[in-house]
Amino acid sequence: MIGTLNEGPLHQALKALYARPGSREEVNIDGFVGDVVNGNQIVEIQTRGFGALRKKLPVFLSTHTLKLVHPIAQKRTIVKVQNDAESRRVSPKHGSLFDIFSELVYIPNALSDPNFEIDVVLIEEEERREYDGLRGRRKRGWVTTGRSLVRVLEVVTVGSMEDLFSRMAGELGRTFTSADLAEAMGRPRSVGQKAAYCFRVAGLTRVIDKNGNELVYEKSE
Repeated sequence: MIGTLNEGPLHQALKALYARPGSREEVNIDGFVGDVVNGNQIVEIQTRGFGALRKKLPVFLSTHTLKLVHPIAQKRTIVKVQNDAESRRVSPKHGSLFDIFSELVYIPNALSDPNFEIDVVLIEEEERREYDGLRGRRKRGWVTTGRSLVRVLEVVTVGSMEDLFSRMAGELGRTFTSADLAEAMGRPRSVGQKAAYCFRVAGLTRVIDKNGNELVYEKSE
């Protein structure tokens, strides 16, 4: 099958989850490979790196509807392997639906297409790390070698940027900054900045002022 040798366990598990009786997998469509094709819908599994989708999305959307599936780990167990010894610990980090903005910044206009939607799959996963002193110098010798699905916790379907904005709008004042967005989402400031960019590009918000180095926004009419 085209491309299956490069798939990790998490990608394979999600692809199996979205396959249906009669589905076709690894389908070549005008030079790009779609993970799963159900009738006129392409299901594309993307565990990270939405920037890699910028060329294939317009091609897929010219002939099909497209569901992009992206997993975010709400719970993660880190499994470390060194010299056949294995240790396990639960990561203190908990992913959120709003972490999707870290990827949406690469394709902020995609959700304006009515034939495009994203399934954000909130999961429990295991992340396997192996010790490699050469490749893992930046992380004290540890290299992530795979992610595996433990269970699906929730699936949130996002059909527009408005779907995401409406989930936090009640926490915002008439005007707001990227810091306010971050607080409303319960995420770091960097995620608030990416959300602010996505909303502005989508035409949901506009810049009305500047407070020092910080842009001030309001929702567009």
